[in-house]
Amino acid sequence: MRVPRVFCDVPLAVGEPVSLNEAQSHYLSKVLRLEAGRPLKLFNGDGREYQATVVQVGKRSVEVQIGDAEHIVKESPLHTHLAVGISRGERMDLVLQKATELGVSRITPLFTERTEVRLQGERLQKKMEHWRQITISACEQCQRNVLPELAEAQDLEVFLREPNNDLKLVLHHRSETTLKQYAPQTGVTLLIGPEGGLSDSEIQLAIEHFQYAPLTLGPRVLRTETAPLAALTAVQLLWGDLS
Repeated sequence: MRVPRVFCDVPLAVGEPVSLNEAQSHYLSKVLRLEAGRPLKLFNGDGREYQATVVQVGKRSVEVQIGDAEHIVKESPLHTHLAVGISRGERMDLVLQKATELGVSRITPLFTERTEVRLQGERLQKKMEHWRQITISACEQCQRNVLPELAEAQDLEVFLREPNNDLKLVLHHRSETTLKQYAPQTGVTLLIGPEGGLSDSEIQLAIEHFQYAPLTLGPRVLRTETAPLAALTAVQLLWGDLS
């Protein structure tokens, strides 16, 4: 029997009861139809996984009892920061979901010259919350116990000015520099554009003024939802925990 994993954004303590929020309760009681006595697993981002048991199922809440906790390390030894131009429709959702599964440490959505999605104010905050839920669902599925950090969406130039000690790489399909030309790393920042890629002036800005190095992933031009995942897979294979 599959035991559900649920993210719970509250402190968890062994032996203590917890009331799940309305959305979590609806999922467990109405979608999964869990009843009292059923086991489940909870995590809240502290790196531990908590065994739990459903105690009571109400109309709008589910009460659970916390059991044993286990510190389970699923995080890659390679710190990866994906800075990616915001793309349209479900492409951005796909990138965030799969990047989380691939072990990304931090994600920064970027507004660039070719970004067609312009968000601000309440619309931006709703989209940020939506993206956070995408990463939570991905962690529930792939059994990560630590959520990747989702930074606030920002303009490219603002992002470039942030202090950064990683190896900083900007995808540039006309470059001839590949990952194999770099020494092993413990931290990598990947800068990738939206549909149409970063403009020549943006790539030049990153390279000439902010110490980014160009990177090609091969002879083919990859789509905006493919390039980040290919890059993350490649660096995790070389320096991370994919094998």
